[in-house]
Amino acid sequence: MNIIFICTGNSARSQMAEGFAKYYGEKRKIADLNVASAGVNPRPVNPLAVAVMMEKNIDISRQKSKSVNIFDLNAFDYVITLCGDARDNCPLITSNNIKLHWDLIDPAGIEGDNDERLKAFRDIRDEIEKRVEDLLKNQKN
Repeated sequence: MNIIFICTGNSARSQMAEGFAKYYGEKRKIADLNVASAGVNPRPVNPLAVAVMMEKNIDISRQKSKSVNIFDLNAFDYVITLCGDARDNCPLITSNNIKLHWDLIDPAGIEGDNDERLKAFRDIRDEIEKRVEDLLKNQKN
């Protein structure tokens, strides 16, 4: 099974989703699981995304931001957009893959002090974790 998560910058939401999918795929021993993430306008991985994922013992610090344009989206079984910008600006997909849209707030856009920003990242992280778990829970080993 091939999954790609796409958001605007590939700096937070899609990186966290990729981290959770890899973690739960390995934990559940899902055979042939390949996971990627990308952005329509890539930005460096956000340090707060790395920090909140480490709170879950998932290290995404070595993941890199990538442009959606380097992927053939038709090769994926699941194409999951995590924001309207990604949904609206994705390259054309002609295959019969499953397209899902998870409209999630970009935690990087939340203003405030460090505690407020961390809370926003944690809230989005927890929502992504639930959705990824739901996606993978019925997959065969």
